[in-house]
Amino acid sequence: MPQPQWHVQPSPDVPQWFLDAVKSYAPASEGYYAAQLLWQRGIRELNQLAGFINPDLYQPASPFEFGQEMKRAVQRLQQARHKGEKVAIWGDFDADGITATSVLWDGLGQFLPQNQQLTYYIPNRLTESHGLNCPGIDQLAESGTQLIVTCDTGSTNLSEIDYADQLGIDIIITDHHTLPEERPNVVSIINPRYFAETHPLFHLSGVAVAYKLVEALYQTLPDIPQQPLEDLLDLVAIGLIADLVQLSGDCRYLAQRGIQTLQQQLKTRTRPGVAKLLELCQRSGDRPTDISFGLGPRINAVSRIQGDASFCVELLTRRDETYTQTLALETELANSRRKSLQKDITEQVKRKLAQLDLSTTCVIVLDDPQWSAGVLGLVAGQIAQEYGRPTVLLSTGEEWGGEGSTLNTSPIARGSARSVNGIDLYELVQSQEHLLHRFGGHPFAAGLSLPVENIPLFSEGINQKLRQQIAAQDALLAPVVTADIVVTVAALGKPLFQELKLLEPCGMGNPVPKLLIENCWFESVWNRNTQDLKGKKVQYIKTELEIWDDSTSVGFPGIWWGHYRDEVPKGRCNAIVELDYNNFKKRPEVRLVAVQSGDRISAFNLPSQLDWILDWRDGMQEDSENLLSMSNPLTPPTLVGEPRETPTPEPSDPLTVRDCPTSWDELQLWFRRAMQSERKLAIAYPPPPQLSSRQVWEKLVGLAKFLSRTGKSATLGQLQDKLELSDRTLHRGLTALSGLGFQVKHQGGSIQISGSMGEWDGDAIDPTTKESIQHFLSAIEEEQFLRQYFYQVPLSTIHGMLALSTNNK
Repeated sequence: MPQPQWHVQPSPDVPQWFLDAVKSYAPASEGYYAAQLLWQRGIRELNQLAGFINPDLYQPASPFEFGQEMKRAVQRLQQARHKGEKVAIWGDFDADGITATSVLWDGLGQFLPQNQQLTYYIPNRLTESHGLNCPGIDQLAESGTQLIVTCDTGSTNLSEIDYADQLGIDIIITDHHTLPEERPNVVSIINPRYFAETHPLFHLSGVAVAYKLVEALYQTLPDIPQQPLEDLLDLVAIGLIADLVQLSGDCRYLAQRGIQTLQQQLKTRTRPGVAKLLELCQRSGDRPTDISFGLGPRINAVSRIQGDASFCVELLTRRDETYTQTLALETELANSRRKSLQKDITEQVKRKLAQLDLSTTCVIVLDDPQWSAGVLGLVAGQIAQEYGRPTVLLSTGEEWGGEGSTLNTSPIARGSARSVNGIDLYELVQSQEHLLHRFGGHPFAAGLSLPVENIPLFSEGINQKLRQQIAAQDALLAPVVTADIVVTVAALGKPLFQELKLLEPCGMGNPVPKLLIENCWFESVWNRNTQDLKGKKVQYIKTELEIWDDSTSVGFPGIWWGHYRDEVPKGRCNAIVELDYNNFKKRPEVRLVAVQSGDRISAFNLPSQLDWILDWRDGMQEDSENLLSMSNPLTPPTLVGEPRETPTPEPSDPLTVRDCPTSWDELQLWFRRAMQSERKLAIAYPPPPQLSSRQVWEKLVGLAKFLSRTGKSATLGQLQDKLELSDRTLHRGLTALSGLGFQVKHQGGSIQISGSMGEWDGDAIDPTTKESIQHFLSAIEEEQFLRQYFYQVPLSTIHGMLALSTNNK
């Protein structure tokens, strides 16, 4: 197993006025650590700080920011209400989908009678998977449903949408996942992905989008609801935080408001099922970790173990104390079984790995007929982190004969994949698409299915693909652990806990602070298995301990989940921890993230090149001189005229990356150039363009017409800048132009385009040209996907990847 590479974020020089402002929010401490973290994360202005910490000072966006889509949805729901049409909520089985369904059930239930005019449908995780499906639509059609409102799903289910339309069923989509290239045939699609990434609603999860629809109805028909809209916010917070979306803009605001409502549940018990779950997991509801480590895993466990999670909506929405207590106990038992199953499969995976030669393995691909597909994503994530390799785990114990399948009854494997260290998992899996039945995901996680007979070819192909991407396998695949700040044991305690709580709710884009404690040791180490509600041992280990260092004469309590006591280092070591609060014992404690034994302490150094990399992607520079140089960027080239001139840099000027890369190799090349010239490297590329692949194609055709009509020429670089495409993708576009009647000639460094496509009908294009255009569109989409990834990838990941590459060189 590769040893992790440890890195520490460089300590910023925080101005005194900012320290004083932060201290005013945390009077029991100096505020230094919180100020350092906030400054690192781009909170550097007083009004920005106030809105970040206090939701009362934040102005949320109107639900009608969604424009005509929201208006059409509200109008269609009003029509259903007046005509007495049956409306069905189509949800999803994870925590975001369950809470989204519950928000619509309670929210729309203020306007439509529940169980009479309003029903809901949640697919079975183990037999139906995510999204709309035709058998489920048939079931709703037989019950007389005339309108389906989806939540957390539906945007790309184009064939299922057309099928519902044939049955006379209208659809309103509320979702936050990938958009189709063309708007689907629905009444309305409410999806924040249509916004620019900087829009405060862009990162909404499924439950938050559902809430915005209900909010719009409340504003349109204010005299009808009997329950306050704010009563839904606890459900919104659960789904938002459990779904790991970026908690910025309205997402952060809704999470803050929701936690304020959630922490009242143990007193008010307006949602007795939620209150009982909090009691069972010994949480109070005032922390985001009460959701991410308490409520969220329990709601998710039901579908992982049972498949059908429909009763979870009743658990969250029914007001019957006795009934919901029974449901909460069933949910708790499902979570206990999930823990035990996860532990068992993890041990089985490790036994299989012991028989492999990991020195020749880039991507771990393992399968077993006995594995439960419901927990494989959790296990794959754990294995990927521990072994420093992308991990794909598959269950082969299933025959496939589903509707629309061309595989008949061929054995099929279903499973999950997780990545590590910034390796683009989506790209890897996509490279083997010809071997798959279905797949979907993003750079860090994916779900997939494939014929069992294809697993060996898939494993060989995906490993070969990653080998081609990396020059030194072991260096790149070493896990990277990043600490945000360095503290001592003496600094731990309630004042620091309250200080760091200013950053909550934490999540994507604002992770839980990781604290490095150097030269420490552990005492009072012991571990035990947990038990379920029936007293049965659960195969899930936790180790309790005390952490000590030379700064204090007393230890500080902590816990290490999933590890045995003999895994705790003996003697001096380094530790990265998160500071948490134990509600059962009423005290702060640390949760171990990683430890580094004494024999490796000398190998731990703060990377000397970390401060060489400047993150200017958000437009912030470190001083006025840099700000001035960035405010006057190089003039972009035009199609006609002199090529742009690049000023000669001073040795002290940073080497600036202005074009978003599409691979780690590009960034590594820039970093080596910066080191060789002894200059800092500034990554300053703008957000990726918002044009669709079809719009880029139309823009290319327009440029071709212009060049053909005027007789002018353009360089490849000028066309690339105009279209924001790589050389490889642009060449595909030029090839596609040839099929439309244009003649493309390369003369020296210039491109000349002549001829004309004339009057044409898209349907009349010959198949070869259609295929060529489609290849170009696919290349654009792939390139845009990669640019989006490299625009969002955290600076800590860039540090790790570039440092590892440099060390290996």
